[in-house]
Order: sequence, then structure tokens, then C-alpha cells
Amino acid sequence: MIEKKDITLEKVVLIGVITQNQDEEKSIEYLDELEFLTFTAGGEVVKRFTQKMALPNPKTFIGTGKMEDVANFVKENDIGTVIFDDELSPAQERNISKILNCKILDRTNLILDIFAQRAQTSYARTQVELAQCEYLLPRLKGMWTHLERQKGGIGMRGPGETEIETDRRIVRDKIALLKAKIKTIDKQQAVQRGNRGKMVRVALVGYTNVGKSTLMNVISKSDVFAENKLFATLDTTVRKVVIGNLPFLVSDTVGFIRKLPTQLIESFKSTLDEVREADLLLHVVDISHSNFEEHIDSVNQILDEIESKDKPTIMVFNKIDAYEAEPFDEEDLVEVRTPANYSIEEWKRTWMSRVGDNALFISALNKENMEEFRKRVYKEVREIHVTRFPYNHFLYPDVEDIE
Repeated sequence: MIEKKDITLEKVVLIGVITQNQDEEKSIEYLDELEFLTFTAGGEVVKRFTQKMALPNPKTFIGTGKMEDVANFVKENDIGTVIFDDELSPAQERNISKILNCKILDRTNLILDIFAQRAQTSYARTQVELAQCEYLLPRLKGMWTHLERQKGGIGMRGPGETEIETDRRIVRDKIALLKAKIKTIDKQQAVQRGNRGKMVRVALVGYTNVGKSTLMNVISKSDVFAENKLFATLDTTVRKVVIGNLPFLVSDTVGFIRKLPTQLIESFKSTLDEVREADLLLHVVDISHSNFEEHIDSVNQILDEIESKDKPTIMVFNKIDAYEAEPFDEEDLVEVRTPANYSIEEWKRTWMSRVGDNALFISALNKENMEEFRKRVYKEVREIHVTRFPYNHFLYPDVEDIE
């Protein structure tokens, strides 16, 4: 199912809706993220369409008039792909395909495609393939009709399995096979994790493209793949790190994203075992992103789903070198000052002040404030280690004494 191909830039149109739960500002932000996802997958966004609706149309997601506008634009500009920001039902996907006569994707399908491109190891590829099969299963109807035996008429009567039923059976068998394969690999990985003994485990978590892999490379002096694209890392990487003379393990995990497909959360739960079994979480945040607070909420929500929200956590605000506050005119009596106008020092005095010592501000790319980062992580890891090995405290100096 997963094929590696040289991808040329496809002309893409994006479609989103503005509803009661998703205002215009949020809709624009989601479409910005969808455009970045499209670029990551190898597409070039030519135009965006948005529509204000109380609820999405159950047949075509957007209204008839807007769909006509999209159809005309697709035909006139030779557009190959149309991507919707929300998950489409199988019926909506079929109806829209008939009207637009081009490739129709939704956010879920797009993320699955990116994961298929990025999966390197056999384990990651198996997980992605499982998610793809589970996504495909309810969408098989209508894909095969040329050998349907239940239409009636001459030569169409009698027993026999319809092709759609054959396909469903094949996909269900494939899902069962993939689940069994993942179960086997999970057991092997559980043994590997058990062989690491009682070393303190630290996991890097956070939204996608916040700089986790870059930070991993800096602290472990390794060469984990890092790129300014979404989901650059799919495979969990574990490295041994030594600060002072204290060894511990650091794992780099897959990034999270809003509206993450449920199939992916399910199939990648085993990958997130590294997070579940970690003693300390480093929650990396891209402070230069205009909506980093929403990213924090999204990550916390997924951590809650995998029962890891209550673990000891250090908030690592990365990319301080790229942070720029929006200019504010003090003499303008109409303009209202918002968090977008805050400097980093002002942010530190907001809710971040309640985080206290557990908030660090760094630039992994430029290695700014990395000494402070090393000392804070050392202090936390040392406390966990000494709790585990109460007679080992004299082996490791206090944080002030480490070089």
C-alpha cells in the first residue's frame, strides 16, 4: 500500500468552513496549517475557498453555489487535487468526486499520505499501513461496480460474492494481519525497553515542527533527521545522554497536531509507549508561532488520552531567536494591546510565571541558553535517579558543581 515515489508539485485547492465552533480567524489559521501540510506532501496551493455555514452540508460539505465556484475554478486552472480541512464522510467524498472530477482528499487522508512518505522503519510503515486500511475500509463502496452481481437482469442472478464484499474481506484480513504484526513488534520492543534497566528516561514531546529533533541532536550530539517540515520524525529515536557524569536516556517522539486522525492515534499508541514509560517529559513549544498556546492545549489533550499528562514536565520554549512581537503604537487610542504584542520578558510574567523553574527559554538551532537547560534537566534527572538509587547520591555532584 505504501509506495515511495518522486513527488512533483501538484496544483491544489484548499476548502474550509467558518462555523459557530470555528470562527474566521481560527479557520484561516487551520488553512495555514493545511497549506504547510500540503507543501510537506509535495503540493502547491493555488487558491483557498471558505464558506460561512451553521453546519457543513451532509452531501457535499459546502453549499451548492460555492461547490459550483470550486468546480469552475478546478476546470479552468487544471487543478489535480482538492483538499478539505475537515474529515469527509465516505458519502461526501463520493458526491464531491462526481462533481469536481478530480482527486479529493481531506485532512486525515493528507496526514496519512505524509506519514506514508516519512515512515522509514518496518514498524512505522506497518503502523501507517494499518491506519490507511482502517481509513479505506468504510470508503470502499462505489470504488468497484463493474462486476457487481446484485444488479439483477440476465446473467446477473444466482449466488456469488460481490466484488465489494471481496474487497472488504481482503482489507479486513489485511488489518488483522497488520495488527498481529504490530503486536509481535510491540513485544520485542517491550523486551528492549526492559533491557535498559532502571536508567532514568526522558521523552521529548510537543507539537509537530517545534524543534524536538534539533534539540535531540544538540543534547545527544547525534544526527537525528531534522527538517523544517511537518512530521519530519515518525520513528522514535532513543539516545544515551550524559550530563556531568550522570547518564540517562532521551527519546524523540512523533509530533502531535490538531485534528489528528483517530486512526493514527490508535495505530501509533504503541510508539507513544516511550512517552508512557518516561520518568520526565520535556514539552517543547515553538514560542515564535502565533498560536503556541493552542498547540500546548492540543499536546496536553493527547497526553491525557495516553495517560501521561500527570508526569513531571519541563516546558521548553524553543525558537526564541525567531520570536518577534507585533509592533504596538502607544499613541493609538483605539488599538488594544494583545498577547501578540508581548515581548518574551512580558510573556514570562503571564501564566508562565506559575510554571516557575519548569519553564526554560532556549534556541536549539543557535544553542542559546543551553547551559541553563542542561543544569535544569540534570537537577530533575538527578532527583529521580537518587529516589530510585538512594545510596548513589554522593556519586553525582549538585547542579551548581557540574561543568
